[in-house]
Amino acid sequence: MAGQNNGKQGGQQQDVNQLLKVRREKLANLQEAGQDPFQITKYDVTHHTSDVKDLYNAHEEKLLAGRPAVNTDGMDEAAAREAVKADYEERRSIMDADPVHVSIAGRMMFKRVMGKASFANIQDLKGSIQIYVARDAIGEDLYATFKKSDIGDIWGVKGYAFRTKTGEISIHAEEMTLLSKSLQILPEKFHGLTDTDMRYRQRYIDLIMNQESKEVFVKRSKILKEIRNFLADRDFMEVETPMLVANAGGAAARPFETHYNALNEDVKLRISLELYLKRLIVGGLERVYEIGRVFRNEGVDTRHNPEFTLMELYQAYTDYEGMMELTESMFRYLAEKVCGSTKISYNGIEIDLGKPFARLTMNDAIKKYAGIDFDEVADDEAAKKLADEHHIEYEDRHKKGDIINLFFEEYCEKELIQPTFIMDHPIEISPLTKKKPSDPTKVERFELFCNTWEMCNAYSELNDPIDQRERFAAQDANAAAGDDEAEHTDEDFLNALEIGMPPTGGIGYGIDRLVMLLTDSQAIRDVLLFPTMKSQGAAKNEANNVAQAKTVSEKPVEKIDFSKVEIEPLFKDEVDFETFSKSDFRAVKVKECVAVPKSKKLLQFTLDDGTGVERTILSGIHAFYEPEELVGKTLIAITNLPPRAMMGIESCGMLLSAIHEEEGEEKLHLLMVDDHIPAGAKLY
Repeated sequence: MAGQNNGKQGGQQQDVNQLLKVRREKLANLQEAGQDPFQITKYDVTHHTSDVKDLYNAHEEKLLAGRPAVNTDGMDEAAAREAVKADYEERRSIMDADPVHVSIAGRMMFKRVMGKASFANIQDLKGSIQIYVARDAIGEDLYATFKKSDIGDIWGVKGYAFRTKTGEISIHAEEMTLLSKSLQILPEKFHGLTDTDMRYRQRYIDLIMNQESKEVFVKRSKILKEIRNFLADRDFMEVETPMLVANAGGAAARPFETHYNALNEDVKLRISLELYLKRLIVGGLERVYEIGRVFRNEGVDTRHNPEFTLMELYQAYTDYEGMMELTESMFRYLAEKVCGSTKISYNGIEIDLGKPFARLTMNDAIKKYAGIDFDEVADDEAAKKLADEHHIEYEDRHKKGDIINLFFEEYCEKELIQPTFIMDHPIEISPLTKKKPSDPTKVERFELFCNTWEMCNAYSELNDPIDQRERFAAQDANAAAGDDEAEHTDEDFLNALEIGMPPTGGIGYGIDRLVMLLTDSQAIRDVLLFPTMKSQGAAKNEANNVAQAKTVSEKPVEKIDFSKVEIEPLFKDEVDFETFSKSDFRAVKVKECVAVPKSKKLLQFTLDDGTGVERTILSGIHAFYEPEELVGKTLIAITNLPPRAMMGIESCGMLLSAIHEEEGEEKLHLLMVDDHIPAGAKLY
């Protein structure tokens, strides 16, 4: 059977290669005939496909105004058919006497040849339209070229619009120009492009085959346009600041590092836009914003990408209350402009952006959802005791403010579906924010939560250079204690504050997450044209080119050196067979894998164990694997262990790994098995 399958796959690959060869031969023939499509430099396009339909409908309404629909009451089938035909021909003659001439261009997605006349479907930015191609209208030579053309070829078409007998607005082609020859084969139209990995790696094919995907990115562009319009109406100035920086500050994140050859200096890619924009406030530019890419050397999951689009804005002479008003107004404006309503739907849940947004302090939110009043908790030790009692993981260096934040993340975030401002954070987690005059343990800060997500983060900005230096010193101490996401003292920024910065409100928005919300997209990669993907290796470009044909490149045999490996000694104690046999070892398929927020070690697996009910298992292997590389793999799990809560998530089972030491460093490999093994298969 295996031999038969291999033979079948080989035959399919041979067929694909033959089709690709034929396409290149067609191109060669065109070039020999002096019809090389790649020599054409431009084409006059007057309309998009949707414009043609709108134009024709309006023209038809004008020319046929007052004309009643054909009445076939009381007629037999044959008579009714003749009456409908006569009415169509009369309507058609009226319209053809005053035709709508258009010129379109796009990719041919369908073709049906019918002797002397054919139909095709042309797709462009705004949609698709049927074209009617008749030999007598375009000439025998061009018609022959059209008949030999392939799905995926790009055509320019000039002609006039008409409505077919079935009611479809189409274009009667009078001139056609082959503008580009497609040498590759598009995925089969009926099934579309469903391979998720291929959609992300070859977005150009995704945009061709999946109109929903194209609409997301058209809407993303509109969101950015409307953000700029909204801020322009409020007199904000858009600016640009450096991406390569000596000190990556303004956020708690690990930066990417690189080397500046010309200066012979190590530099970092920015993790935030904040510190340079505040320098501009010092310089007298009272309302500034930037929309730009930032880079954080962190994990990849459904809501995080190492490079993403951030917008930060700063407004002099206002505070975080002013930022709340701006945020609420902007979200409402964007929903109306982009979605047509302040009520939007995400994953089937209605979110109302039209109502006033709810407001809760962080401590009040914890009190509401966890029943704990941290205003009554005396000190760091009391907070840590509460964390222990509630199984909240923390680090030794954490203070009361850090514990408050961990409780909020554990108990509150998942409850915040409708837009809610969470205010007055602990000072320990807000190094760039003004203290509340009424309570110096808290700061004037808010985060907007919607659909359980943090949508933005805003401050009454700290403008006291002495206070700021002290907080930078605390961050330096955290870095020395092992916090690789801590900020570092920025002397030039402190110098700017010493010049004098007015009272200022500032805010940062994750644009990608905002686009996810307004387009009902389930993963951040669905709103990034070219998301970060794990490298396919040295042959990745070649692999991309042949991915459509589903070929698998042969890998060179790897020589593995085990000479430096150390393994644990084998157990001397024996286990009886009956005890061993009670452990249920099963094959499981990885449906989804994401990094657990605020954990550097844990990955959360959503698994198919063959029961029809998804199983969740957490595993502390993030140091060895990125989540994306494990999706689709077949692993081995013990499925009958009692559930265990980790970071507030119930883990039901254990994934098996092989561990050893190599030159004093621990190495780990998940046990991955043949994908032909079905989910739920039992191991003996």
